[in-house]
Amino acid sequence: MARQKAISVKIATTKVIKALETKLAEIQKNKANQKVNEEKYSKAMEKYNKEVAKLALNAINKADDLSAHTRYNGEIAVSFNLPKGSIELPDEPQKDFDTYHEWQYKEMIEEIENAIRILKMTDEETVSTSTYNAIARYL
Repeated sequence: MARQKAISVKIATTKVIKALETKLAEIQKNKANQKVNEEKYSKAMEKYNKEVAKLALNAINKADDLSAHTRYNGEIAVSFNLPKGSIELPDEPQKDFDTYHEWQYKEMIEEIENAIRILKMTDEETVSTSTYNAIARYL
């Protein structure tokens, strides 16, 4: 069985600071735009679901396991399965943004800002492996 070697690299502190500052700006932008992005995605999914429903209803004569029932609140639920290949689905909208809760944004921003402050105070030209490991998820 082959033994894995540890990666040993030296990364310039200035490069790490720059990368963290870039990531911090990206996270702050995502946080500011999250509501708008979520609304856009929600509308795109609603449109997609209506398109799929229209396609499925046009192919309902090919349906298996057709069932319908009335829910407790009076809504009528209808479900059915279509055989593979009976309809061609449009491309499903994809999220092009990260979604976090407010506390997650706060935690990430604080951690990155703290790392930047500490790295700016150091006289070391390169970042140690333990420091890099602590901040690697943001790079």
